[in-house]
Amino acid sequence: MEPYENYTTHREIEQQPRLWRETLDVVASNLDAIRAFIEKIKESDPRIILSGAGSSAYIGETVAPYINARTPFLVEPIATTDIVASPQSYLRNKRPTLLVSYARSGNSPESVATVDLANDLVEEVYHIIFTCNPEGSLAKRGEADDNALVIYMPEDANDKGLAMTGSFSTMALASLLVFDLRAFECLKPIVERIADLGESMMHSDALDRAAAGEFQKVVFLGSATFKGLAKEAELKMLELNAGRIATRSDTPLGFRHGPKSFIDEKTTVFQFLSNDPYTRKYELDLLKELKKDGMTTDVIISESESPDAASADQYIAVSNSGENLPDAFLQFPFLITAQRLAFLKSYKQGINPDDPSPEGVINRVVKGVTLYPYKKEGA
Repeated sequence: MEPYENYTTHREIEQQPRLWRETLDVVASNLDAIRAFIEKIKESDPRIILSGAGSSAYIGETVAPYINARTPFLVEPIATTDIVASPQSYLRNKRPTLLVSYARSGNSPESVATVDLANDLVEEVYHIIFTCNPEGSLAKRGEADDNALVIYMPEDANDKGLAMTGSFSTMALASLLVFDLRAFECLKPIVERIADLGESMMHSDALDRAAAGEFQKVVFLGSATFKGLAKEAELKMLELNAGRIATRSDTPLGFRHGPKSFIDEKTTVFQFLSNDPYTRKYELDLLKELKKDGMTTDVIISESESPDAASADQYIAVSNSGENLPDAFLQFPFLITAQRLAFLKSYKQGINPDDPSPEGVINRVVKGVTLYPYKKEGA
């Protein structure tokens, strides 16, 4: 095989810290338009739906806890695949709604259909579209809609590999910045900090050792923001390894309720450790329980090493500064950790990480979706 540095997916993982700095510039250059749009809609007190398909759906799950805490709006992550299959379950005709769409290509059939359904079924609807493709269907729809704001990610965020890497992280970061404009100046040094940490994770010996493990099953666990990150980490491991690694994701508390039976001696459990001291108590309790069971290898992924988690089999610390970044921003160096784990495991198995599904089981933009016309209730 080629040296792994030659693969597009590796380069796209590695370039993300640069893209995060560029994303900060994108939001800064659009501050006036963003502020004007938020002012326009806030009197309606809109319900905010964060939506996408696949990895793009998990963006909403990672950023929703932060946005809920920082804005007065009701924020709900709902996948486009759920909305398209059952619009009446999720869209409310009389409830003003801001639909936030996350789209790498902007051509996913469910993403386009969700925008059309919202326009058709909700009396007062607004859109923010985060996309990596100015030529995509969503971008063109948004540019033609007075009630829409389109925010384009840096050019290199439009990943060429199968797996979403920079597209995921830039849209997530842009979302955090857009919905916390009051703190924008304070967030600038945080973005610089996560970019520095992301760069350091590309050369982590601890990460390389974890990826070299002989595990055949893997579990990713996280709370709140890291619950969505655990889902994305699971998907990356599954995608890049062509389904050869059995995967699960959950929260540390939820994992006890049945999913724990997934564990055997061939399983490695990766825990994303929260910087919230209250949340961390529950995470460390599960770690102690798993160690007592003695059936699995535990790998803790944390901002800095903690004596409370010293019993972990392996520790991946992204920093030793003790800065305690908010979890919503700590997710970005954690994300590089998860992406690189999946990439290195794929490479080790002799799979092409750029095209792990040459037979076309999965594709960069989903294929084969038939969209059916939806008849409004009472129509």
